[in-house]
Amino acid sequence: MRLPNLDMDALRTLVAILQLGSLARAAERVGRSQSAVSQQMRKLETQLGQPLFRKQGRRVVLTEAGDRVHAYARRILELNDEAVHSVRGAAVDGTVRFGLPGDFAESWLPAALGQFKKAYPAVRVDVAVERNGLLLERLDRGELDLVLAMGHARRSDAELLARLPMTWLGPAGTDGGLRPGAVLDLALYHPPCFFRQAGTEALDKAGIVWRPAFVTASLQSLWAGVAAGLGLTLRTSAGVPSHLVRLDERHGLPPLPSVEVCLHAASGGASPALTHLRRAVTEQALAHLAPG
Repeated sequence: MRLPNLDMDALRTLVAILQLGSLARAAERVGRSQSAVSQQMRKLETQLGQPLFRKQGRRVVLTEAGDRVHAYARRILELNDEAVHSVRGAAVDGTVRFGLPGDFAESWLPAALGQFKKAYPAVRVDVAVERNGLLLERLDRGELDLVLAMGHARRSDAELLARLPMTWLGPAGTDGGLRPGAVLDLALYHPPCFFRQAGTEALDKAGIVWRPAFVTASLQSLWAGVAAGLGLTLRTSAGVPSHLVRLDERHGLPPLPSVEVCLHAASGGASPALTHLRRAVTEQALAHLAPG
């Protein structure tokens, strides 16, 4: 029996739907209308002889067959893109100075940069891990070419990639018990820090007395201070160590706002190396930071 050749564009659309959480956002990503995307999914279902989606309340979720196809689609597309990049990437060279905060440097971005290096072996990527504000200061001074940062969406050079909810964090095993009338110990960055500002403003609004019990300039030492029980902190859920737990209103803590994740590039003409890195970081950020 002759097996059908699955449509690569349809597989890429399927992956985009799962990454972005909606058909409409996926259609925008792949540059097609929603009706065209729906037609692509119907074609896949016809080729495979199985439904890929099912209704779950108001949402549409993958069937068991759809889940299997999605896993294979990612592998097929990764191999396809690796083949294309290995040929095209050999002709791209240069240096890109890239800055990012520790929240992402300790989670998904190193692997993404490793994939980029394999695809573009002649491109040198110099990576700087700093606090968000310091990264953008370096970008403005011409010391960096590309920055992934949180909390600076109002800048004219900001390309919004995601909005992440902030969350309170405490040591694993804590009951998070905020005792009535007790002073809340916090583990914080030195000011200025938009996480610090957002957290203290929320506590002040809720009438909760707090004090900066542990203050640091390092994300690693911040995690260590929280794990040791020196104070609660707040970040996003991106890259949170497994030995910390999220806390919320059930623990007597006030709700927190979301924070924007944006990509910022240096002004002036972009080199081919910078263009390719920017595209790779954008794709990986959308994949890992999309609401799930």
